[in-house]
Amino acid sequence: MFNHFHTAVFLFFISLHSLACSNPQQQQANTDLQQQNESNQEVVVGAERFGEYMPTIVGQSIGLVVNQTSVIGNTHLVDTLLQKGLSIEKVFAPEHGFRGTADAGEKVKDGIDTATGLPIISLYGNNRKPSPEQLEGISVLIFDIQDVGARFYTYISTLEYVMEACAEQNIPVIVLDRPNPNGHYVDGPVLEPEYQSFVGRQQIPVVHGMTVGEYARFLNGEKLLTDGIQTDLTVISCLNYDHKTHYELPVPPSPNLPNRQSVLLYPSLCFFEGTNLSIGRGTNKQFQIIGAPNYTGELEFTPESMPGAKYPKFENERCKGIDLTDLPAEQLIKDGQLQLQYLMNAYNYFEKNNQDFFLPNNFFDKLAGTDQLRRQLEAGYDEFKIRSNWQPGLEQFKTVRKQYLLYPDFE
Repeated sequence: MFNHFHTAVFLFFISLHSLACSNPQQQQANTDLQQQNESNQEVVVGAERFGEYMPTIVGQSIGLVVNQTSVIGNTHLVDTLLQKGLSIEKVFAPEHGFRGTADAGEKVKDGIDTATGLPIISLYGNNRKPSPEQLEGISVLIFDIQDVGARFYTYISTLEYVMEACAEQNIPVIVLDRPNPNGHYVDGPVLEPEYQSFVGRQQIPVVHGMTVGEYARFLNGEKLLTDGIQTDLTVISCLNYDHKTHYELPVPPSPNLPNRQSVLLYPSLCFFEGTNLSIGRGTNKQFQIIGAPNYTGELEFTPESMPGAKYPKFENERCKGIDLTDLPAEQLIKDGQLQLQYLMNAYNYFEKNNQDFFLPNNFFDKLAGTDQLRRQLEAGYDEFKIRSNWQPGLEQFKTVRKQYLLYPDFE
C-alpha cells in the first residue's frame, strides 16, 4: 500500500505526464523519438527466426537452395543447421555457384562441398530446374538467397523453377526472406511474353519492388507456374523491415555487385550489357562506371581478366567513360526510378559518331523484356515520352503486386 510520500511522488509524475501530453510540441517530439527508435531497429532476416521454421524441419530430409549470401551473422545457414543436428541431403547452387565466385553466365558444375562433404547440385549447368532424380530423398526444400530486386537478376528465375519442381513432386518449400535493397520503387518496361528468358520469365517490370518471399507469393497466388500448379509454400518474413527501409547488404550478392553503389545502379546500368559499352566488369568498379575504347569522358580504365570476370568486354583495351562511384546513394534512393539519362546519352553519342550501339545478339531486348525501349531510343524519344509508355503496364502490375506484399509499402 502507498504511504503518503509514495502517493505524492506518484501524483507528481502523473501531473508531468499530463502536462507533456497536453503540449502538442512535446507530443510531436515523443512521436519523432518513437519513429527514430523504430527506424534504428536492426532488420532481422527470415533465416534468423529459428522459432518460425525449425519445428517444421526437425526430422526432415532437407534440401537447400543457397549461396554465399545465405548467412546468419557471420555463419552460413548450412553450417548453422548442421550444428543444430539437422539432416541436410543436398545443396542446390544458382548462378555464380554455392560460394558465389563463378562468372556471370558461366556454367556451374556439380560437386562436393569441401567444408561439409555435402553434394552440390548445380541449377546453372545442365539444367535450371531441379529434376525428380535430384529431388529424390528430400522432404522439404529451403530457399535462402539475397536478391537485388531486378527482373534480370536470375535468382528469382531459379526460385520459380525450384517452386515448380517441388510442386510437381509434392515437396513443400520454405522461403527465408531477406530485404530488397531496391524495394523502394517499381519502374521500367513490363516484359512481353515473346521475350521470356532466364533473365526475365514473368510479365513484370524491370524493378518489381518485391522481396523474394513476396515474389514467391506472387508466383503462387497468380498461378504463374507451368499449368497453374501451386507450391506448398511458407515464407518466413523479416522483422523491422518495410519498403522504405534502406537496407545495405552484409554480403555482396554476386562477384560484380561489390557494394551498395553497384547494387543501387545495377537496374539502370544492366541495359549496357546488351550494348557496345562496358559497365566495369574486369575492374574494381563493376556497375559503377560506363565506357568503351571509342567513347568519351574523363575516366580511363582497362578491363582485365579476374575472378567473376574471366573474359570481360574490351579485355586489355583502354577505355574512356564516366565514373558514377561518387554519385550520392541518398539521391539515387530519393529518385526512386531507373536512371535513363546514361543510356540515352550513350546512345546519342554512338549514333552521332556512326557507331553500332546495340549488340547484334538482341540481348538488349531480352534485358528490357521488349523491343520498345530500343525502338524508342532509335526514334529519338525523350525521357518523358519513354516513361509515359511504361505507365499503363506499371499501374496494372502495381495493383496486382499489392496483394502479395508482406511489409508496408513505399507509397
